[in-house]
Amino acid sequence: MIERTTEADSNYDHLDQMSTEELLVNMNREDQTVAITVQKAIPQITALAEVVTEKMKIGGRLFYIGAGTSGRLGVVDASECPPTYGIEFDRVVGIIAGGDSAIRKAVEFAEDDFDQAWKDLQAWNINSNDVVVGIAASGTTPYVIGGVTDAGKNGIVTGCITCNGGSPLAAVVNFPVEVVTGPEFVTGSTRMKAGTAQKLVLNMLSTSVMIRLGRVKGNKMIDMQLTNHKLVDRGTKMLMKALDIAEDIARELLLETGSVRKGIEAYQAKKV
Repeated sequence: MIERTTEADSNYDHLDQMSTEELLVNMNREDQTVAITVQKAIPQITALAEVVTEKMKIGGRLFYIGAGTSGRLGVVDASECPPTYGIEFDRVVGIIAGGDSAIRKAVEFAEDDFDQAWKDLQAWNINSNDVVVGIAASGTTPYVIGGVTDAGKNGIVTGCITCNGGSPLAAVVNFPVEVVTGPEFVTGSTRMKAGTAQKLVLNMLSTSVMIRLGRVKGNKMIDMQLTNHKLVDRGTKMLMKALDIAEDIARELLLETGSVRKGIEAYQAKKV
C-alpha cells in the first residue's frame, strides 16, 4: 500500500472537545507551515513555469486536470486568467473529473476512471504544443494519472502538483511539483493544508507565466478585462499615471479602447 502523509493521523486529537478559539488557533498553526513547504518546491515550480511559458509563446495552451477539491482549484485558476490578464478563455483550461457539474456537486467515482481524462482532453483537440498539469493532493488519483500518462504517450509535456512525496503521479510526469504538507488538522481532509498549498502553487504558476508572456507592465495588469466599475476605476488610474493625463481623459480613452494597453498605444500613436 502506498504511504500517503496527507492521510496520516492528525497531529491533534479530541477536536470535538476543543473550543472554537482552540480549533481556529490550531488550524492556523498548521496553515503557517504551508508557505514554507511551498518555498522548498520553488525549483520545481520554476521548471514547470518555464516550460509552460515556452509552449504558450508558440500558441500552446495550459490544461489543468483534477478531481474534487484539486479539480475545483484548477478550474478557479484557469477561469481567473482571462479577466485578470485578458488572455483568451481557451488558453488556460481547467477540467474536473465528472464534468462541470462536479464543481458544485461531487460525482461519485468520477476520479476512479483512468481513461476519462484523456477523453476530456481530446475534446479540446489537445496537441504537442500544449502542457497538461495534473493536480492531486494524494498523487494517486486514477483520473489524473491516466490523463497525464496518455498525454505523455502522445508527445505532450506533463507536470503535476501533489502533496505527497514519491507518488505514482509524480513518477509519470515530466515536471513534478511535490509540496509535502503532512497530516491534515482533520485527518485526511486535504481541502485544508494540501488545498492551500495547491492554490499557492497555482497562483505562482499562472501569475509567473502571464508576466513572462508580457501581460503585466511594471506591476500593473494592463490587459485586464473591464468587467466592473472597480476595474474601470483601476484602469483609469493606470492610464492617468502612465500618460500623465487628467481623469476624465483617461476614463474616456479606456472605455474607447477597452484596455489599459490599447489605451496607452492609442494615445502614444496620436502623439507621434
